[in-house]
Amino acid sequence: MTAGSSNGTANTSYTDFLLLPFPGLQESRYLLAIPFFSLFVFIATANSVLLYTVRVEASLHSPMYLLIALLFAVNICGTATILPQMLLSLLFHASHISLAGCLVQMFFLYFTTGLDCNILLMMALDRYIAVCYPLRYTDIVTTRFLILLTLASFICTLSVVGPVVILASQVRFCRSSIISHFACEHMALMRLSCSDISVNKKVGITLRCIYNIINLSFLLASYSKIIHTALKISSGNARHKAFHTCGTHLIIIFVCYSSRLSSSIVFRVAKSASADVHNLISAVYLLFPWAVYPIVYGVRTKEIRDNFLKLFRRKVSRF
Repeated sequence: MTAGSSNGTANTSYTDFLLLPFPGLQESRYLLAIPFFSLFVFIATANSVLLYTVRVEASLHSPMYLLIALLFAVNICGTATILPQMLLSLLFHASHISLAGCLVQMFFLYFTTGLDCNILLMMALDRYIAVCYPLRYTDIVTTRFLILLTLASFICTLSVVGPVVILASQVRFCRSSIISHFACEHMALMRLSCSDISVNKKVGITLRCIYNIINLSFLLASYSKIIHTALKISSGNARHKAFHTCGTHLIIIFVCYSSRLSSSIVFRVAKSASADVHNLISAVYLLFPWAVYPIVYGVRTKEIRDNFLKLFRRKVSRF
């Protein structure tokens, strides 16, 4: 705890916290750890296996599959940011975290979820060029183009997440040192503040709205143009392939935005709900997409599925 300049109870500001996931279910925390541990193993394994498949199979080293591999890598990083700490809290009460550690976790939590959305934008641009300008695709979508696009995505995500975390670091926390959540989410931490956080709320909501509106507008415009162009393709096989590939990406986009937007709405509507409900909402919007992405791409993307099965058979035959 550090001393502040105000009088009374607000004279101190906590710099060490206790993460308490699902506070109303602490008696069942060992049972609660089972599904989350299973989810952790599944997300890490499924994303890692498909990431490895893309890396070792030369036929998958095209821009679209490299972007999918990047999405898998971000999923793994996001999961590693949240679930190990949560499982330690549930199993061993090893849930102490410093303010600096909390802010670092908050940064990577929002950075990985934001980067997810930006990778979906990159995929939309890749498919837009492939379908609308097929003859120029290899000239436009080069390795240099992908690197610049990835760098721009990192900078864009940083520009949205950075201000939120920096503002959070300026807040004084004197209400409690217990965060009734499994991760250092922004509002979970802000509930412990004893200073004015109106600026934090306004900046967070404004950046999130602008970010989502721009992203969704670009996605809608891109896939509308892709569908319009695909309908004009004379070859039935080429048209079917274009629709199938874009359909897979659209499923991923729907899973991503529906889970995160719906959870945001529910979170604000159910303000009076228990901390356990808010924990569940956050778990769904953070972890559900990362579990679904490898299933969708592994099942619907023929090239990834076939190469994974070929790699699996090759590994099995060695034993």
